Amino acid sequence: MHVSHLTLHDFRSYGDVDVPLDPGVTSFVGRNGQGKTNLVEAIDYLSRLTSHRVATDAPLIRAGAEQALVRAAVVRDGRTAVLEVELNPGRANRARINKSPLSRARDLVGVLRTVVFSPEDLALVKGDPSERRRFLDDLLVLRTPRLAGVRADYDRVLKQRNSLLKTIYAARGSSRDAALATLAVWDDHLVATGSELLEARTALVADLAPYVGKAYEAVARGATRDDARIAYSTRMSLIEEEGGRGDTPSRDLLGVAFRAELARRQDEEIGRGLTLVGPHRDDLQLTLGPGEDSRLPVKGYASHGESWSFALALRLASYDLLRSDGDDPILILDDVFAELDAERRNQLAGLVAGAEQVLVTAAVLADVPAMLAGATFTVAGGEVTRVDRGPDPD
Repeated sequence: MHVSHLTLHDFRSYGDVDVPLDPGVTSFVGRNGQGKTNLVEAIDYLSRLTSHRVATDAPLIRAGAEQALVRAAVVRDGRTAVLEVELNPGRANRARINKSPLSRARDLVGVLRTVVFSPEDLALVKGDPSERRRFLDDLLVLRTPRLAGVRADYDRVLKQRNSLLKTIYAARGSSRDAALATLAVWDDHLVATGSELLEARTALVADLAPYVGKAYEAVARGATRDDARIAYSTRMSLIEEEGGRGDTPSRDLLGVAFRAELARRQDEEIGRGLTLVGPHRDDLQLTLGPGEDSRLPVKGYASHGESWSFALALRLASYDLLRSDGDDPILILDDVFAELDAERRNQLAGLVAGAEQVLVTAAVLADVPAMLAGATFTVAGGEVTRVDRGPDPD
């Protein structure tokens, strides 16, 4: 899979730009603020309909413009499909494939698959649980696009339930009884959508774990594949017990545990006006150590180098897992080499050089390892220009 052409209209800093692309490695080189990351961000947006840099679409629209357009020609198994998304702030986005409108923009998710490495990846290790939940859910949706709808349904139900909890807290008498009865209905919806999301996440972590160990061994000095571990962590006691035995819980068991935890904490939830248990409160545990008795959480204990190695391992593992599903995702290395020492640069370059398409951004060409030599574009003043790097010196 690779992108053969990218067109942007009023996206970020670009009024209009067209960039032809080839398989293999392409580097976008330019000083900070010139728009090189905007190009790869647009390709990643087509994959997930979200940005790896900002939480909402509004910053993606060029200042003064009413909407933005991202279009890419994607080649897969010798066939070309033109993917297009129209970003409309305050209104529903629109998506098309080969000029045919899709009923929902999210139906575009997963047609193009990307894996992004960026300086922000350190937040996967050092940041809040929300960063790791987002990492899991983005990967889930790339593998199984219909789960985008499950995640959206869960978020909608959660918002409604939180609003109802606040109403119950303020209600008295028969009004409170009626609201509690309504809460039971929302509990059913929350358990149904939440259990499906939990089942998918726990299965994903089980699939991803072996790849994380292998990737960490490849990027960390002197590490073995048993050093780095990941595990799904939920606040439901029954599920934690199953996880301790190494079992992957079924959706039925997840539903039972979820409902029991909601019942146990109902008074506390009403008092705080928040849903305190569910996939929106869970975490991905990251640990390092050669044995079960010596494992420590990466957050708070790992060195800066170990943290970077773990973040890289999570991304490499994602890439390998997607490849095992039968696709070769587009790899985006967004200004990541500037954050790494020479040894880690070369290790990462060696691991990704064989991908069908690798897109690199860098402030200076010297930051790009020699083994990733390929097509080069300079990015400056809104212009994207292909340059001839000339023959390699003897």
